[in-house]
Amino acid sequence: MTPTLVIVPGLGDSGPDHWQSRWERKFGAARVRQDDPENPTPQVWAGRLQEVIEATPGDLVLAGHSCGVLTIVHWARLTGGHERVRGALLVGPTDADMTETYAQYPGVQGMAPTPLEPLPFPALVVASENDPFARFERAQAFADAWGAEFVSAGEAGHINVASGHGDWPDGEVLLSEALHAWTPPDIVRF
Repeated sequence: MTPTLVIVPGLGDSGPDHWQSRWERKFGAARVRQDDPENPTPQVWAGRLQEVIEATPGDLVLAGHSCGVLTIVHWARLTGGHERVRGALLVGPTDADMTETYAQYPGVQGMAPTPLEPLPFPALVVASENDPFARFERAQAFADAWGAEFVSAGEAGHINVASGHGDWPDGEVLLSEALHAWTPPDIVRF
């Protein structure tokens, strides 16, 4: 059985044209919906992720974007992970410790400090070389700390609708490759 994709949005819940929302529709993914999508806190957002994981049967692959990445790494730190989570695609991680972001998105500071513990499952960090919410070198340092693979998306902004990533075919390729690496060979993949 193919693992179920769990979409973990960032601030604003990734609107209808965002690649995460398109993947939800295309792949029949589960989605984490926060009660307050503008004001994250590690405990509340990780708690909601845990609820979705518990309510979604079978093996799971998490796909986080921006503060959704922070949700996943905080959840892993707080819970130690879950045996059905096979891996995570971590796209455009926001640096919660980058205080320049707070003026535009004050809610981000609620996710500071960014956890730097190894993740208990395989992960792939995809980062842009000109992301305004995390310096490229910092995203590489996150991947190293989390024990994750790292891929550059080139100069792709924040890898969201504003940077031209509604449809994100390269992301689907990365997701497919990650699933291939994280699941047994007899499993059907996206």
